[in-house]
Amino acid sequence: MREIVLDTETTGFEPETGDRIVEIGAVELFNHVPTGNTYHQYINPERSMPQEAFQVHGLGDDFLRDKPKFAKIVDEFLAFVGDSKMVIHNASFDVKFLNAELKWAGKPQFPKGCAIDTLDIARRKFPGSPASLDSLCRRFGIDNSSRTLHGALLDSEILAEVYLELIGGKQPDLVLAPARQQGNDGPSDDDWRPQRRREPLPSRLTENEKAAHAAFVEKLGANALWSR
Repeated sequence: MREIVLDTETTGFEPETGDRIVEIGAVELFNHVPTGNTYHQYINPERSMPQEAFQVHGLGDDFLRDKPKFAKIVDEFLAFVGDSKMVIHNASFDVKFLNAELKWAGKPQFPKGCAIDTLDIARRKFPGSPASLDSLCRRFGIDNSSRTLHGALLDSEILAEVYLELIGGKQPDLVLAPARQQGNDGPSDDDWRPQRRREPLPSRLTENEKAAHAAFVEKLGANALWSR
């Protein structure tokens, strides 16, 4: 099972009023284990950066001016995500921006239900408790000391750790490696079933234990279960 933990940084809160994505970061998980495969891209928003947004992520006009526009990186981004489920903290926000950018680039938009929302999971699991990424890091003892400013790749790496804790730990299904594919060696791991041993294991009972058991059964009488 492949999942993409993803985060974006933007110029504001509403793409319909002109706000744009300025950074995308994503981390690949396979069977709930990070593979080390990541995606990271800064994006020219084709507009000036509001001071309020700059204070959040520190990405200014001078830094972003020579970065590619979304339409230039969209195919590479979509190829990385593929048809995998995305894992996003406050998914409605990021998916709203991604779909706006995809629409402007003339690409199909992500469908409803394309993402797992870790904010929703946290609120249901810990009702009434703070559910921000920093709060969840404190709850699970995850080191986020390098998160002085928001950054899409760093936040997606931290979110991957938080997500695995939210669903039950770093190895929730005890799968540490991709399953083997069907081939000449027989069925895959998913199709594995226990088989009868070709040679039975030798008995561990001693002769004295066998004699003691027989004597005990004899005392139970002819109707004893062991005699049937």
